[in-house]
Amino acid sequence: MKYDNQITLEFPSLSRNEAFARGVAAVYCAQLDPTLDELGDVKTAVSEAVTNCIVHAYPDSVGTVIMRLRILEGGILEIMVRDRGVGIADVEQARAPMFTTGGAGRSGMGFTIMESFMTHLRVVSTPGRGTTVYLRRKIVRRGGA
Repeated sequence: MKYDNQITLEFPSLSRNEAFARGVAAVYCAQLDPTLDELGDVKTAVSEAVTNCIVHAYPDSVGTVIMRLRILEGGILEIMVRDRGVGIADVEQARAPMFTTGGAGRSGMGFTIMESFMTHLRVVSTPGRGTTVYLRRKIVRRGGA
């Protein structure tokens, strides 16, 4: 699918960068003239994807998170969040509500939340090589333009 615009960010998997990634996604999405609810949904999905990288991909170290944002034809926002961490052995199991490898303090709802706030979610992972999450959200321009 062709895209109208694109940015790519690379940052360390530090907790403080989750808020930065969420803010960048919201500002980037603003060019599509989303509603406040749509912006909130995008920010929440990005927060979950980046937090997964921080908590699960690099549990004992700091690694790299790559986030690419694109505006696709038809007003579709595409967000890719990639890590080069431990990977996921069973993606279907990881996508199940309440499943977590993060210990008692984690809810296991990250993928479920991402899926509920976005139009499309795809997860590709290879153990030992990392995980890539693709999120898409159709943004309907206010005013019909």
